[in-house]
Amino acid sequence: MKTTALGTRGPDVGRIGLGLMGISAFYTGAGADDAGGARTILGAIDRGVTFLDTAEMYGPYANEELLGKTLADAGRRDDVVIATKFGTIRHTAGDQPGLDGSAENVRLSVEGSLRRLQTDRIDVYYQHRMDPAVPVEETVGALAELVAAGKIRGYGLSEASVATIRRAHAVHPVTAVQTEYSLWSRDPEAELLPALRELGIGFVPYSPLGRGFLTGAIRSVDQLDKDDFRRNNPRFEDDALAANLRIVEVIEGIAKDANATPAQVALAWLLAQGEDIVPIPGTRRLERLEENIAAAELSLTDDQLRRLGEVAPAVGDRYADMSGVNR
Repeated sequence: MKTTALGTRGPDVGRIGLGLMGISAFYTGAGADDAGGARTILGAIDRGVTFLDTAEMYGPYANEELLGKTLADAGRRDDVVIATKFGTIRHTAGDQPGLDGSAENVRLSVEGSLRRLQTDRIDVYYQHRMDPAVPVEETVGALAELVAAGKIRGYGLSEASVATIRRAHAVHPVTAVQTEYSLWSRDPEAELLPALRELGIGFVPYSPLGRGFLTGAIRSVDQLDKDDFRRNNPRFEDDALAANLRIVEVIEGIAKDANATPAQVALAWLLAQGEDIVPIPGTRRLERLEENIAAAELSLTDDQLRRLGEVAPAVGDRYADMSGVNR
């Protein structure tokens, strides 16, 4: 697989990474097959995927533990770039759910992640959500100390506003920013992407397949487990889901013309938006992994890219509560 630098300061990674969340949390079937998840992780590495994304809240903790054990047992730690996230579990308050960007919580969080991941360093350490009660300068000050100590090689921010990114970057350079971006989530194009390119920060789109919707496989929430996060997502509600199928229909039409799958078209469109973009589609299955990886070799025509770019925005907010993003 082709590689690219993660911004001007980050490591080289494969053009498509692997999001591990769905193996352990939030989606239908999560947590049911750790052995299959381990096979997918190792299969990804064997196929050139080097950027693996997890978080302490996925489980919680189970996803980091699975990744750490898989890499340690196979002796593959040095073959990958590990990204994980902190800030949505308050270790300063008995490991309770909640935002905590305090310096003390940063230090407590990283020690837990290093232990679960069975490693001496984390390559990219994201603040998962911004804590409005703690100035980002305090959080980044603690992260800079971890960089100096060699416990993390760089840090990132997830779902941060451009103003917050600039404040953080002034304290210590940001390696990467992670935000939802796909054919049904185009908000980053207006302000975020230009700012990241100005500052030399890598961009990691999560949910690049619209939480699976852009593959065309989801036509009703009845296909999802009762505890699947998407059942409460506004874009999957009946009226919104029906309206959003028009996006899938355009993708499916182009996929037919390109002799590709809808997932490959959606990812190829995203890759075409810039060499500095590294999407992290998630999957538990090797066949889906191979399908996603093949998107890196798919070249869409100018007309196909234009038609995809003209698709109207998705109906519905990205989350039921949008107060935690872009701040």
